Amino acid sequence: MDSDFGIPRELSPLQQLRSQYHPELPPCLQGTTVRVELGDGTTVAKAGDAHIIARAFPHTLGQPLAHFLRATAKVPDAQIITEHPAKRVGIVFSGRQAPGGHNVVWGLYEALKVHNAKNTLLGFLGGSEGLFAQKTLEITDDVLQTYKNQGGYDMLGRTKDQIRTTEQVNAALKACTDLKLDGLVIIGGVTSNTDAAHLAEFFAEAKCPTKVVGVPVTINGDLKNQFVEANVGFDTTCKVNSQLISNICTDALSAEKYYYFVRLMGRKHSHVALECTLQSHPNMVILGEEVTASKLTIFDIIKQICDAVQARAELDKNHGVILIPEGLVESIPELYALLKEIHGLLKEGVQADNISTQLSPWSSALFEFLPPFIKKQLLLHPESDDSAQLSQIETEKLLAYLVETEMNKRLKEGTYKGKKFNAICHFFGYQARGSLPSKFDCDYAYVLGHVCYHILAAGLNGYMATVTNLKSPVNKWKCGAAPILAMMTVKRWSQNSGSTSIGKPVIHPASVDLKGKAYNLLRQNAQKFLMEDMYRNPGPVQYDGPGADAKAVSLCVEDQDYMGKIKKLQEYLDQVRTIVKPGCSQDVLKAALSVMASVTDVLTTISSSSTSGQQFA
Repeated sequence: MDSDFGIPRELSPLQQLRSQYHPELPPCLQGTTVRVELGDGTTVAKAGDAHIIARAFPHTLGQPLAHFLRATAKVPDAQIITEHPAKRVGIVFSGRQAPGGHNVVWGLYEALKVHNAKNTLLGFLGGSEGLFAQKTLEITDDVLQTYKNQGGYDMLGRTKDQIRTTEQVNAALKACTDLKLDGLVIIGGVTSNTDAAHLAEFFAEAKCPTKVVGVPVTINGDLKNQFVEANVGFDTTCKVNSQLISNICTDALSAEKYYYFVRLMGRKHSHVALECTLQSHPNMVILGEEVTASKLTIFDIIKQICDAVQARAELDKNHGVILIPEGLVESIPELYALLKEIHGLLKEGVQADNISTQLSPWSSALFEFLPPFIKKQLLLHPESDDSAQLSQIETEKLLAYLVETEMNKRLKEGTYKGKKFNAICHFFGYQARGSLPSKFDCDYAYVLGHVCYHILAAGLNGYMATVTNLKSPVNKWKCGAAPILAMMTVKRWSQNSGSTSIGKPVIHPASVDLKGKAYNLLRQNAQKFLMEDMYRNPGPVQYDGPGADAKAVSLCVEDQDYMGKIKKLQEYLDQVRTIVKPGCSQDVLKAALSVMASVTDVLTTISSSSTSGQQFA
């Protein structure tokens, strides 16, 4: 009920201690003056998508990157904003809950009040449904008191995670107009921030003064690109899961008779599974991206696991822990094809009980092969984004069932001489996403809230708040904003007739980079993890001591800071313009022309290669 939102919580002693923690701000966000440097206009992520995105977003295309500067920065063309007229800002939880979300609200509220005590922050109750219905709660110090550094979204709540249909977009426009909002901040993942971009374009076309800002908050860790290094909630989720996994590893090693199949929440891609593997060192992880890249069937995966069980049994190890991303079912080609066929029939109005009789012969044979519990789960209606209800499909139980069947077969045939195979299954997801946020997520979310104010103060619309150099201490973080359109791409599907179907511009979830440093780290250690039981227990989330400042392994090993590098490139180009001016020597001019010609040729080749390599789904 709406009356339950924003009421004071009863806090445990640890929660009380955490509520007193105050995150620090990077130097560029300190004080009451906003200093912003606007760079060159951005381009789209893939050149081949430019005409489609330009047609859909004529008012917000090509906006520049924004860098927020510390007081000591010497940037001649920076905007210095010292006047801060009173603003009314709305904020909405649009995506699924993620630890740290409340601190985005807190950070934005404090930034608003620091710059003008008359500023107002309205929280929409019940997520996007509350936005449409104009159900608000004014955020105050009293409201925030028991939600600072706390998990969940229960201060404001959430419902649907979309603002997409004509009716919904018009309702959002009416709400922002009626409430006289200068800004609307949308907290969520890839779907919510895609909706934020569309809403910003719609508002610009309608000449609505409300500026729309997105914040990258999702436990899935899949809102990653050259501008966004990490998502609020991912760090906490992986730490909580890793402790649970490590406890299970210790249990497996103690009893020496069980194989644990652990499915991890994280939607289609395997970022959570990869990070938890790097933190806790289970024996195996089945990454969806590996399955897709190698075109592995369900039977290939079962053979892989069974061979590993057999190899470990030869070392008298009859136990183990195997991690499975919840999106694995959509990465296995034959199961994905079956799901698509089922979803198509459901859309046509075919009742779930009758679907098995409507399937194609190949899909029907696969469906009949599967155990009854999986059949029932595959028949569930898809999510609002047309993906399967992954949290409800017990892939871990399917794999355990098929592995047990195969190991019993091998035992009977005499090819396997170990102990009888015993499996125990778990699904970790809800346990983590409501957790007290880690120190990193508390800091990151709070800083992003402040960045949102800076974006609004600079009058920017259709931007996402960004912080880079995150693996460094907070005082070295770099804050800015990137146009959401620069993160959007268009998918193309090859049809049976040879024609191509083109999708709408959206932010597509990032998959695990199989050429990235985090994945390479896994591959370097995979055989040791498999055979040597190198289990590692990071313990529970730490708020003090040696583990308090630990960050995700996948964040720390990557060399990112794309926005910092763009800024560095701009500095080099400015130096070239300073040196190569009319009146410079012939030698300087010749050298500049030669080098620039070479650079242009190389960049053109790389750019063309990346465009022609555009993937078809």
